[in-house]
Amino acid sequence: MNDVPRRGAIHHVELWVPDLPRAVRSWGWLLGELGYRPHQSWEHGRSWLLGDGYVIVEQSPALTAAAHDRRRPGLNHLALHAGSRAQVDALAAAAPRHGWTLLFPDRHPHAGGPEHYAAYLEDADGFEAELVAG
Repeated sequence: MNDVPRRGAIHHVELWVPDLPRAVRSWGWLLGELGYRPHQSWEHGRSWLLGDGYVIVEQSPALTAAAHDRRRPGLNHLALHAGSRAQVDALAAAAPRHGWTLLFPDRHPHAGGPEHYAAYLEDADGFEAELVAG
């Protein structure tokens, strides 16, 4: 039996994306690097599993806009544990080859404050991932 409390833990996160192959390229790489494994695949979506939680990217026909804007109401970003500072640095360095752009490069890796070590990445669709060290 699992001793970790599940009540209140995130079960899954679903991101609706305008371009599934592009999202699979960027999110599939990032999630794979963080230890997620491919979980489900269907015509308009993919998911990756880590423990009891999973992340979905889906190109839904019900989208009401062609682009995500993290500054509008709704999801601003996903913050993910990314391991050591060296692992965060390695992910930030490799990310551009997989469709990600480093946000706040003038303040990297302390854009969240002097005590917070993280890489803030944005994909081609405007979704932000915060990779947190520690």
